[in-house]
Amino acid sequence: MGPLSLIRLGPVLQGEIKIRQADFAEPAVRALLVDVLGELSARYGGTGDDTPIAEDDFAAPNGAFFVADDGERLVGCAGWRRHGDDAELKRMFTATAVRGRGLGRRMLAAIEASAREAGCRRVILETGDKQPEAVGLYLSAGYERIEDFGYYKGHDSVLSYAKDL
Repeated sequence: MGPLSLIRLGPVLQGEIKIRQADFAEPAVRALLVDVLGELSARYGGTGDDTPIAEDDFAAPNGAFFVADDGERLVGCAGWRRHGDDAELKRMFTATAVRGRGLGRRMLAAIEASAREAGCRRVILETGDKQPEAVGLYLSAGYERIEDFGYYKGHDSVLSYAKDL
């Protein structure tokens, strides 16, 4: 792993949250993804996200997956996968207990740095209109609306964004 494999964050809760690169197939990652999809399902219905994801989408050279670990459990995640010359952000999530403390912004910065290091020209993403917190984060981080591009292209609630790296 390169220099992005471990990023230390300031004190949060009782300990230090560390962002590290992870294998998408790790059991702890899979358990966190249940929470991710559960929250999306509560907001949008259905499974939460039906976007096809292959096991190797987040493995080099196709992408990377990061988790935030508070020493006891995983409290956040985000990954990117190649989409042509771009990096597509997927599975961006922070647990309710750590929201509002800048972890999402730090996760996004780790994704951007990793994608830039891998030679991607920009980060693109799909989110939805029932995720105002995510939209606010992306806008404040310099993302701009683009034409819808992904699995949910054409859906009424989809919002697509990009940021040049």
